[in-house]
Amino acid sequence: MKPTLLVLAAGMGSRYGGVKQIDGVGLHDECLLDFATYDAKKCGFGKVVFIIRKDIEADFRSRLFDRIAKNFDAEYVFQQHESLLTPQQLADSTGREKPWGTAHAVLCAEKAVKTPFAVINSDDYYGRQAFEVLGKYLSDLPADSTEHAIVGYILGNTMSRNGSVSRGVCTVKDNKLESIVENLKIYYEDDKIISEIDGGKKIMTGKEWVSMNLFGFSLKAFEEFHVYWDDFMSKNSKEPKKEALLPVATSDIIAHGKGIVKFFSSEENWFGMTYPEDRQLVKDEIAAKIKSGYYPEQLWTL
Repeated sequence: MKPTLLVLAAGMGSRYGGVKQIDGVGLHDECLLDFATYDAKKCGFGKVVFIIRKDIEADFRSRLFDRIAKNFDAEYVFQQHESLLTPQQLADSTGREKPWGTAHAVLCAEKAVKTPFAVINSDDYYGRQAFEVLGKYLSDLPADSTEHAIVGYILGNTMSRNGSVSRGVCTVKDNKLESIVENLKIYYEDDKIISEIDGGKKIMTGKEWVSMNLFGFSLKAFEEFHVYWDDFMSKNSKEPKKEALLPVATSDIIAHGKGIVKFFSSEENWFGMTYPEDRQLVKDEIAAKIKSGYYPEQLWTL
């Protein structure tokens, strides 16, 4: 059974200042997602499902999707404000502008996902090794399994010099994830890595394992995500900025004894599109990988 790649591509790009998920960074104006999708296909994934906003559909198709769909089984679904909401929840959240978060996005794609699946961000570069590990793991995973997976990265390999980043700091024991604590503001202060959390500042070593939203799930995970979502909305339907986060939903699976999350690791250096200044770095990194033969100059048949 070939696993599915599920791509979180409905973000607003507020810090980047544009629709970064379809910004060109390759030699032929390919997007960062072109390279992630190429790696996933090469590593045994059978389908890709993109989660997008309705307002970027036309640009998304012309800049990325139509090209990938010619070479890979591809589909997209919408994450909208009203998706999955009851009439009362919709009334409670009138005027909300912020998306409902990554756990909500995954639930919006449930009907399109038929096999165990990996989840990735649209603006992060993960490296082929991670797709190899998850592709093999998910290919052998029963649909109703209570075992899931995460690929963690070393914090120091995932930082930006252009501003703060949000990372889930992982606690790991016996090659299993014990918990993820969301650190929403981690940044360099001179040569120190600082995390602002719980109203204070904490110096990080840079060697911590962190989540980059690279997860692998069986289809059974959707059951627990619904439980998390229902609880989240019961408490936050009137909150204008609260988000239902996938790392928190995943931690709940562990905390409630509903499954385990195997921990795989990658020591690759991350790069991604958080700030406008990151774009040139990403272009340089991709160009270097093409020059080394890691990627062909032309990814897809057009």
